[in-house]
Amino acid sequence: MCFSAAISQTPEDVLRYSYFPQHGTARNMAIGGAMGSLGGDLNALYVNPAGLGLYKTREIVLSPGFNFNNNKANFRGTNSNSNKSNFDLGTSGMVIGFNSKYSKWTNQAFSFGISQTANFNNVVSYSGKNDQSSFSEQYAEQFSQSGLDPDQALNDPRFTFGTAPAIYTYLIDTFRNANGSPIIKALPEFLLANGIALDQQKTIETQGGIYDIALGYAANMDDKVYFGASIGIPIVNYTRLIKYRESDPSGDKDNNFNFFEYNDYLSTKGFGINAKLGLIFKPAEFVRLGLAVHTPTYYSLTDKQSTDLTTDTEDYEGVHKVSSDIFTGGEQGRTQYTSTTPWKVVMSGSYVFREVNDTRKQRAFITADVEYVGYAGSGFKADGDNITNDDIQYYRDMKSVIKDYYKSALNYRLGGELKFNTFMFRLGGAYYSNPYKDKELKSNITQVSGGLGYRDHGMFIDLTYVHNMSKDINFPYRLTDKANTFAEQHNTRGNVMMTVGFKL
Repeated sequence: MCFSAAISQTPEDVLRYSYFPQHGTARNMAIGGAMGSLGGDLNALYVNPAGLGLYKTREIVLSPGFNFNNNKANFRGTNSNSNKSNFDLGTSGMVIGFNSKYSKWTNQAFSFGISQTANFNNVVSYSGKNDQSSFSEQYAEQFSQSGLDPDQALNDPRFTFGTAPAIYTYLIDTFRNANGSPIIKALPEFLLANGIALDQQKTIETQGGIYDIALGYAANMDDKVYFGASIGIPIVNYTRLIKYRESDPSGDKDNNFNFFEYNDYLSTKGFGINAKLGLIFKPAEFVRLGLAVHTPTYYSLTDKQSTDLTTDTEDYEGVHKVSSDIFTGGEQGRTQYTSTTPWKVVMSGSYVFREVNDTRKQRAFITADVEYVGYAGSGFKADGDNITNDDIQYYRDMKSVIKDYYKSALNYRLGGELKFNTFMFRLGGAYYSNPYKDKELKSNITQVSGGLGYRDHGMFIDLTYVHNMSKDINFPYRLTDKANTFAEQHNTRGNVMMTVGFKL
């Protein structure tokens, strides 16, 4: 038996599945991920599969890595820091290239790969004083708008993970206004009305990743035109723990509120399918032009969620603690839904110095990608056997919010390589633009990378360091009747990646 309860998806989930930098082999990452027109690398599976058409032999590749995360956040003038490190998996797999003697194609290639396209392992924490609003007000809003009495609300599945625990622990309650009419308020609101700024703290611990298994095919016509296609099956494994605490800094024991602590446990598992189509054209001996189209990824996902809430209202009702399990018969909440990521188009160009078919005689290249991403086209839909009208309307409303919240954006990647016989030196960079429409919501990712490579006797080793600098925002909660406050986040991530490969 599974308990279906409140929907946990929010507009911010759009970025979880679509807003992350290009990953891959060490060589690909060293040149900023600008692989769209270059080819000759297993990571072409995930950027422009036409690049597989440059292979004429067999190759096997393994790419282990390690990440170092350093997070800084500013929430209402207070700075916070957090750190986390973890292992990583770059693009690994094999390519089988072969000549086509009796075909119009010069050669063809098949490929299989796996890559951790998104790494969720991180910890973000921030705190500050807020004299404008309380986390608990969202539950007072929801209870007030429902028109239900407390007993009905405690048994309504929509309220299982927030509003029902808030009622149960007396974090929100029914009072009388000056006219004697009933009004639902959260107890911290009375402190705000008296000019007391609440201490607020939020910590978000995430783990897991997206592991994309891909199959690709490419063909090469006269070493001038390359066509390719790949199918990807991304597997999602995501867990998140949100810890939120709000407290009274005044030390007053008679104002009916001391603190509350809220913990929200969420796991998301599922899989998806996508496709990539690509073309590379060589109009001149030294020039390569590339175009690739990435379809949306269509995910089938399941969320499992549970929460607990501890509230101390001092002399009002004392200390109460409750878990969402009490409202679900001991079962975790379970939500089935589908998610659609945005379309992407990658346009690219490369200039190869001393271009010859024998890559051992190439001396250098410079390459660039421009990527279009339509974030506003993302969406969610209810799935499963017990879809209600409320579920359908929720996702319709979310679609409207996503269109108002996000915009299309352009991402830029640039890189190059110098080759000295068997040794290579590489540099690269990338810039991922702001996906938000609102100019006050600022987000971007900047990458600077460098690496070394060694190739000889059918064996190669590449080593790369990528320095990621990202800016984003995080809303601790959302209210409909007040301006929403948010924290500004700055993440610095160092990524060391090594790729080892063998010609077979």
